[in-house]
Amino acid sequence: MGHAQAVAAPTPYERLMALPDNLVGEIVDGELDTRPRPAGPHALAAIGLSLELGGAFGKGRGGPGGWWILPEPELHFVRDVEVVVPDLAGWRRERMPAVPEDHRFEVVPDWVCEILSPNTAKKDRAIKLPLYARRGVAHAWLVDPQARTLEGFELHDGSWLLLGTYKDDDPICLAPFDAVTFSLAELWT
Repeated sequence: MGHAQAVAAPTPYERLMALPDNLVGEIVDGELDTRPRPAGPHALAAIGLSLELGGAFGKGRGGPGGWWILPEPELHFVRDVEVVVPDLAGWRRERMPAVPEDHRFEVVPDWVCEILSPNTAKKDRAIKLPLYARRGVAHAWLVDPQARTLEGFELHDGSWLLLGTYKDDDPICLAPFDAVTFSLAELWT
């Protein structure tokens, strides 16, 4: 009489890696969470911010350079266990001299940006922002394309300090990227 062999259930990270390309997955508190790829206004804000910051800080064009500014990096705060994907993240090159060869980013970023949507705003504010604080991310920005706002935060003694809230076409000169100024309207047009 044969014995049935138990088949191990896939880990949350194995399930994350098996997701189709149209989904983004994250693991927070041991649970796999998925969401569809971003809608148009979200993507427009992400590319606008990438162009403004990536040129000046990533490439040194019209700014100081010295950063890696990357879209949707897979941050592993605990390898394959605590995994989040911010919309944008930045690292000072002295802290992360080279971009990892694979998809796992294990150096805590210096800055993250979450672009809010009706489906993600609650999670971005109530779950991911506190997680970024616990893990020591120094700066966080929340961009809301529908409200046309940007909120900038800096970590102080483990808590977020609001540096400013900007709207519509306000000029943005905000830490950690306060060496340049750009119009917030660049994210909406």
